[in-house]
Amino acid sequence: MFDTLLNSPSLMLLTASAVSLLLLLPATIIASRFRNRIAGRLAGGAATATVSEKPRHGWLAELGQTGDGAPSEEETRLRSMMMRAGYFSRNAPYVFFGLRAVSLIVPQFLLFVSAPMLPFQLTGTTLLGASIFAAAFGYMLPTMVLNRQIEQREQQYRDGFPDMMDLLVACVEAGLSLDGAIIRIAEELQFRYPVLARQLHMMSLEMRAGRDRNTAWSNFADRLGLEEARSLATMLKQSEELGTSIGETLRVYGADMREKRMLRAEEKALALPAKLVLPLILFVFPTLLVVLMMPAVVRMIWVFGGGEGNI
Repeated sequence: MFDTLLNSPSLMLLTASAVSLLLLLPATIIASRFRNRIAGRLAGGAATATVSEKPRHGWLAELGQTGDGAPSEEETRLRSMMMRAGYFSRNAPYVFFGLRAVSLIVPQFLLFVSAPMLPFQLTGTTLLGASIFAAAFGYMLPTMVLNRQIEQREQQYRDGFPDMMDLLVACVEAGLSLDGAIIRIAEELQFRYPVLARQLHMMSLEMRAGRDRNTAWSNFADRLGLEEARSLATMLKQSEELGTSIGETLRVYGADMREKRMLRAEEKALALPAKLVLPLILFVFPTLLVVLMMPAVVRMIWVFGGGEGNI
């Protein structure tokens, strides 16, 4: 079997995969390691970072970090997507790139290992097509998982946003300031909607750090990725610029949010019959047909089979 592995075209596939992995490792990473090692020796052998300062998944971040450190357009877009998915680490885009590189190589290795054990032999065009399919699937898998996580968190945000608006209106009408209402709402929602409460807490920390309210609300809307949050941020900005009452603005917007929630519920209820057509045709109707027709079929078989003549 070892001779078969050596003579198999899969060996060429593994070699190409190993070369691709080496090419994915940028020269800047190797150079930075040497510089850090030399700097550590010049400082008397002391480590340049403590255990608490060591980033998680450091080798993945180093694998995915390319270029001279300047953020590219793809990295900026990916960082926004990672924040919407709940990953706020500085190295999150680099970890994603590292995972993509690993998921690009691992299927090739699995294909090399399993190819000789298959009942049919993969040679030539078939092996090349399987390799291309595995590489494409491995390349798209991290993006699909990330999009799925974004959809799940957006659904959680969408479920908790109307409750947040009701609490915000109640707190402002009770006499709390908008900043104090945000802190209070974050405490109330941390058990039912923890992800939304975390975003509110981050927004309150931004305003405590000195960032103006409009920018904090805009960043909050960008992290949530909801059109309702963007509309709320725009409405609060216009209310502050025009000098209108924030309580009245929030009351009107809260009523609009309740109406939209009712419309979404009615839309789902009206779409239910159309969604039930296919399960009814495939599962319910055949079962009813069998239950209704089976006695008649058994009776006909019994009659034509001579059952009555034997009585």
